[in-house]
Amino acid sequence: MPSHVESSLEAGLVALKQGNYHTAITQLEPIASNQDNLKASLQAQVGLVMAYARSGEVPKAIALCEHLIESNNQQVQEWATRALEHLTKRKNPEKSAKKIATGFVAFDNSSQDSSPVAAASPQQPKQSVLETNTANSAASPSNGFPDLETNTTTSPTTAASDFPDNLIEAPAVPPSALIGTNSNAKTEPFSIYWRQARRAKVWQPLRKPNLIPSRLLAVGTFIALFWILREILKLAMSIINQILVKLPFLEPLQLLYHDPSIGLLLVLVLLIAVSPWLLDRLLANFYSQRQLTKEVLHTYSREAVRVLQRTSQQKRRPVPKLQILPMAAPIIFTYGNLPRTARIVVSQGLLEQLADDEIAAIYALGLGQIGRWDLPVMSLVLLVTLPVYRLYQQASVWGDRSKQGIWRWTMTVIASFAYGVWCLLTGTALLNSRLRLYHSDRTAAEITGNPNALIRALLKMAMGIAADIAKLEHTSWQLESLNLLAPVGYQQSLALGSIAGRISFESFLMWENFNPYRRWFTINNSHPLIGDRIERLCQIARHWHLETELHLTNQQSLKVKPQSFLLQIAPWLGIPLGFVFAGLIWLTWQLVFALKLLNLKWIYQDWSFVTGCLLIGFSIGTVMRINSFFPDIRGATVQTDDQLPNLLANPSTLPIDSISVCLVGKLLGRSGISNCLTQDLILQTSTGLVKLHHMYGLGQSVNPQDWIGRRITVTGWFRRGATPWIDIQTLETQNGKTIHSSHPIWSTILAVAAQAWGAYIFLTG
Repeated sequence: MPSHVESSLEAGLVALKQGNYHTAITQLEPIASNQDNLKASLQAQVGLVMAYARSGEVPKAIALCEHLIESNNQQVQEWATRALEHLTKRKNPEKSAKKIATGFVAFDNSSQDSSPVAAASPQQPKQSVLETNTANSAASPSNGFPDLETNTTTSPTTAASDFPDNLIEAPAVPPSALIGTNSNAKTEPFSIYWRQARRAKVWQPLRKPNLIPSRLLAVGTFIALFWILREILKLAMSIINQILVKLPFLEPLQLLYHDPSIGLLLVLVLLIAVSPWLLDRLLANFYSQRQLTKEVLHTYSREAVRVLQRTSQQKRRPVPKLQILPMAAPIIFTYGNLPRTARIVVSQGLLEQLADDEIAAIYALGLGQIGRWDLPVMSLVLLVTLPVYRLYQQASVWGDRSKQGIWRWTMTVIASFAYGVWCLLTGTALLNSRLRLYHSDRTAAEITGNPNALIRALLKMAMGIAADIAKLEHTSWQLESLNLLAPVGYQQSLALGSIAGRISFESFLMWENFNPYRRWFTINNSHPLIGDRIERLCQIARHWHLETELHLTNQQSLKVKPQSFLLQIAPWLGIPLGFVFAGLIWLTWQLVFALKLLNLKWIYQDWSFVTGCLLIGFSIGTVMRINSFFPDIRGATVQTDDQLPNLLANPSTLPIDSISVCLVGKLLGRSGISNCLTQDLILQTSTGLVKLHHMYGLGQSVNPQDWIGRRITVTGWFRRGATPWIDIQTLETQNGKTIHSSHPIWSTILAVAAQAWGAYIFLTG
């Protein structure tokens, strides 16, 4: 075909893949009407059906399908017939009644040809559609439709010459994918189309990774947990003895003056030895965990049972004990101390929302964590943190039930303290939690030969978790307390899972794949970036010559100004600069002392002035960042709800960019004492969920948790990091009540306090 026709066709199909439907229509319409090249015309018309349907111009899509039915190409006729059927059919009430509580509904796959994945599995893979509730108006009908797929295997951008005569593979673009929305005054369901990229039939083992760093990290995690527990124990012992000293007729306990290190170490070793059975009891009592039989698992995934049996035989170890939690959110985690005592726990929601091969891939991920050094360590962390979290949960419930002020205040203090301790103990395993998932993904792909199924499973889990939070209108106790061991974090699922169907996964994950500073923002995260994990799985798929489930465009030319990142980390950059400043001060003092000009030895002889310099450096960095971090919010530059997908898809932004937003939606989160630290505030907009950060202001009598479940307007600064969030400036209800958040004020107070404290230490030693 002529080069200009080929280039226009390619540009139109690329625009369609990227979700630029109006651009695709503009490019494809002239080619579709050009009868000089029938093949290019048919290709363009098929693309136009997709573009029309996904941009809401369904009558045009129907008319074009009726025209394609008269085509001489039999495969085009069959495709157009099925597409027309799905475009014109009405919603089936029987299928609506089968919706699962978590928001997923079975996808009619009867019209599709058998895919390679289905042929390899005894059971047809389940498709699923995420239904997302919107607060007001229906979202754009252009969302929720699949990408136009061809049988290209080399590049996400497919040239016109790459299309075969049959135009489109039947499994790649089923006509059912054209139907993405059903009009409804209250809810707007979006269908999420899955490419169902094939699995490897024969694959070469991957090169074995170096396990030494992960083993050292497991040991380091144990040491960190031991040190934190020891310090907490020493503090508690000291406080108890001080209280006993103050009380009359009582003497301090001499035992509490002894170093508890040896005893604590022995207790931790003992807990590791009995952790499988203690966790069995705790999870059964707290979250109603029960046994999952192979027969029940077989009804959901026959492949998962085969994977468990085959892998256990190859490793010459017993099949792990299978457990299940009655949770709607899809999660899985593994615990134990040895391979023969390992348990794999899944939720009911995971079995209901994932397909056969995806469940098998997730079980393979659980198997990949067995036999590693970090399995007993992570089990110990869970065993230690679960009772602490339970104390926070129970104190919150007791406090909310009480009407007595003193008792409620006491429970608030206990709940806040317990939650802080839980966060501290959980923080010891953050790095280990991130690293182990990379290794588990790799092992799961190698066990099943199906990295694409694992990609789909991870994305569906994020969608299911977001749907569960939206339905419950808060983060459940189970999700938060078990988050450390889950393969997908609940916070990273908020935006990714709720925005699915409105922008493509590829667009959302661009920041996580290509932003050069992205990994710096996972330091305080329990999970690695899903985009990084999916890219590694795609590399494995390409290594085995497989088409990938997601086509992640190469953006190596993406540039982000280093000045922005340096300003972002200015407070922390001030700490090493404080060391430099302290060194210069010491050299200056040595010089003036040698010259007998001034004697400041009484100040600097114990080196405590270094601490003062570090605090001063931190203060200077904080001051430098405040204006950029909290700029004035002006109406002309404020972004609204419909711009949220674009903000999430921008790969070059950093939190320091401080994008002014004004979003309307429903305030979600736990109410009462359990949210007294505002740790669970979420805004549900018409386009998705986004995390909120609030700082209490002085003299405010109304708290954000008092407005949970109400429709509010949030004004603040949107920040794109590993977990997108909004720093609140104001919360306003429909009746005009307003809560001000004091982020700039508290940042200023912190900077002034650090400066004053540092100056005091510097001057007094």
